[in-house]
Amino acid sequence: MRYQQTLHGRTYAFDGLVDLLAKATPMRSGDVLAGCAAHSDAERAAARWALADVPLSTFLTDHVVPPETDDVTRLILDTHEVSAFAEISHLTVGGLREWLLEVASGPDPAERLRRVGPGLTPEMVAAVSKLMRNQDLIAVGAATEVVTGFRTTLGLPGRLSTRLQPNHPTDDPAGVAAVVLDGLLMGSGDAVIGINPASDDPRTVARLIALLDDIRVRYEIPTQSCVLTHVTTTLDLMSSGHPVDLVFQSIAGTQGANAGFGVELAMLAEARDAARGLGRGTVGDNAMYFETGQGSALSAGAHLGVGDRPVDQQTLEARAYGVARAFDPFLVNTVVGFIGPEYLYDGKQIARAGLEDHFCGKLLGLPMGVDVCYTNHAEADQDDMDTLLTLLGVAGCTFVIAVPGADDVMLGYQSTSFHDALYARQVLGKRAAPEFEEWLKSLGLLDDEGGVRSVDPAASPLRALGARA
Repeated sequence: MRYQQTLHGRTYAFDGLVDLLAKATPMRSGDVLAGCAAHSDAERAAARWALADVPLSTFLTDHVVPPETDDVTRLILDTHEVSAFAEISHLTVGGLREWLLEVASGPDPAERLRRVGPGLTPEMVAAVSKLMRNQDLIAVGAATEVVTGFRTTLGLPGRLSTRLQPNHPTDDPAGVAAVVLDGLLMGSGDAVIGINPASDDPRTVARLIALLDDIRVRYEIPTQSCVLTHVTTTLDLMSSGHPVDLVFQSIAGTQGANAGFGVELAMLAEARDAARGLGRGTVGDNAMYFETGQGSALSAGAHLGVGDRPVDQQTLEARAYGVARAFDPFLVNTVVGFIGPEYLYDGKQIARAGLEDHFCGKLLGLPMGVDVCYTNHAEADQDDMDTLLTLLGVAGCTFVIAVPGADDVMLGYQSTSFHDALYARQVLGKRAAPEFEEWLKSLGLLDDEGGVRSVDPAASPLRALGARA
């Protein structure tokens, strides 16, 4: 089907839903690279006008990526709940925007949004996000609640959790332990203590898993650990009796892009079932941790949809969330500026993408976090990250990444620091997950107002962490 819209005497034509979605997307370098971006602001405005009139039901029959060749599309269709869709099935994309904003400002928004979530497809959510201002994305995100549990409970109102990321360029245990100590003393780690290993050698991964589990058990920390290795490696380690908490995997929005990660949907189901079978959670059994990022499908050359047309990177990112929600994850985060300026050129594009990803993920029922980050060759700086971190805190982001000094020395990119997380909690009145907060209180690390107390590390019960070899 062709779409068209006339503005000021000029008619703009769009060759199908894939083209319409791409042309309606806010400007970003990845879509320019893929050759699917609007050629002018006027064309982009016309595409949004035309997209606003598309019935939501169209997305159930007019597919962006053909289901005949793509298992992600088949998964999205198979998991769509018709009963949940019924309440909004009469709406257009523009009507959905108005409905979302009305619900977000009305009574009991969290329950109403939760009820329709399973009836929304990723393409519907991506489409409506293209019509929304940043404040719209923030308002609806803040009204949406997604609660998950393992040893801590994430997503409760008034909470902002952190992933303590103790990466080390040589996977040195002493270096990892020192960063863990630094982070715990500043109240980080309630979402997960998660390492990106420099080596994917199973023996190295096993040592890191054992190190984190020993720290957690020794100090009775109510959190969960994860070493971010390939799902097949984690499956092997679980079968060998290693103390795995969360299973990690990078995922994307097409079958081809997931194949580039070396992953199939059946692997994710096997890993989820194996992790749940270990019974290591105490307050819940959400055991999967997924990471995504706009541009991953394009970078893998797996971004083509119906008619071999390039699909815009934000729609493909939302489709990755369709994969994630099928496996009941504990954590999902978009590593928003990590892939590079080829996909998100500057601070403005990174900020917009972070708000879009958070909105789309939460509306689809995911415990959505954001790695507020950029690479050093992007037109962005830490002021841009401060802005995005603050906006996400207002939007009710589930968790953010925390590394020493906002500089990940192993992955070589700029993120947010332990201090940044403290800033966001203080100015926005946010707190850590309740189980972790009680543990911090028991160690004397919180003051009467719930802020992190300045203590001498040598006098802390955690001091032995700094002496680990």
